[in-house]
Amino acid sequence: MSRKIRILEIIDGDGWCGTKEQTYLISLQLSKYFEVEMALASGNKHLIKRLDGKIPLHFFQKGDKSEKKKLYPYKNLIRIIRQGNYDVVIPNSSSAFNFLLPFWRFLRNRPKLIAMRRSGFVPSFFSAKLKYSLADAIVVVSKDVAKMLKEKHFFPEKLYVIESGIELSRFYPSDEYRFEIREHFSVSEHEKLFVNVANWLPYRKGQDILFRAFAEAARNDWKLMLVGRDTDSEEAREMVRELGLEGKVIHAGFRPDVEKILQAADFFVLSSRSEGIAGALLQAMASGKVVISTLAGGIGEYLKDGVNGFASPIEDVDGLAEAMKKAAALDKKEYEVIANRAVETAKKYSIEETGKKWKDLIESLCR
Repeated sequence: MSRKIRILEIIDGDGWCGTKEQTYLISLQLSKYFEVEMALASGNKHLIKRLDGKIPLHFFQKGDKSEKKKLYPYKNLIRIIRQGNYDVVIPNSSSAFNFLLPFWRFLRNRPKLIAMRRSGFVPSFFSAKLKYSLADAIVVVSKDVAKMLKEKHFFPEKLYVIESGIELSRFYPSDEYRFEIREHFSVSEHEKLFVNVANWLPYRKGQDILFRAFAEAARNDWKLMLVGRDTDSEEAREMVRELGLEGKVIHAGFRPDVEKILQAADFFVLSSRSEGIAGALLQAMASGKVVISTLAGGIGEYLKDGVNGFASPIEDVDGLAEAMKKAAALDKKEYEVIANRAVETAKKYSIEETGKKWKDLIESLCR
């Protein structure tokens, strides 16, 4: 019997975000078919806790952003790859890919290399030539992003579309924790709660757009909850104060129980300037919430305005405010119709289906 294909997943840095969640979920799915191991930062307590005992872990850095200027992470990573006898290596972010660049061309018996493009940004000419040219395949998470990259002549022969997947066993319509969470954050039942799940990155996640739209649209009985790393930072609070939104915005910070937070929400709102496919938005749809979002990245592939949620153009404060007003004006029956359509949409993006597509790609590369 031939041996199983050996895969090394690489993710850098600490903390938690959509990229790390997908790395975690896909690694577990691939471990059903192949021998999967992961190289990661010793400081990434979230991933270590989730993966401990499930797949072998190797530590090549501590997680400090300054480590890209030091030698030891590169030496550690090349040692892991040389000793691992891997068939496939997958750097799960652009920054993780950077740790391979100094030595990849000099490896003997190089594994197949699968790069990731999770956002809609087009890499620079130098990044394309010096970095992505090394990849045997480049996975993008939406058809729209793939189309844009092909139009820019970004290695069209290497592009594969594999949409991000969500855990439908974790995100589903339920009110089990609704009252507990709302009570914890002092949100009454007569108030309309809008939830945004995104790390504090205004240049990309557009929280500045969200605040301005919310200030324009919000009624006295509306509240907005921010969930994600640094959403409770002084910078976030100062922006709220400048717009006179004190008392209306809840700074929840990082939360490991996003599924419970979504149960407490009435609406989910996303204001991103750039996305791949927006896993947080799909999680909210799977949870049976009426969603409002900008059409960043591949979101327009599944979010249809007025059908399974509400949409607005990127950077459009007035448009986002109007979409929130429309959502808030729905009666109970209208809400249920749109929410049910959202659930059915989200079911098409299960992590199991994502895992099967990854399996097919890896097997095709290793033939």
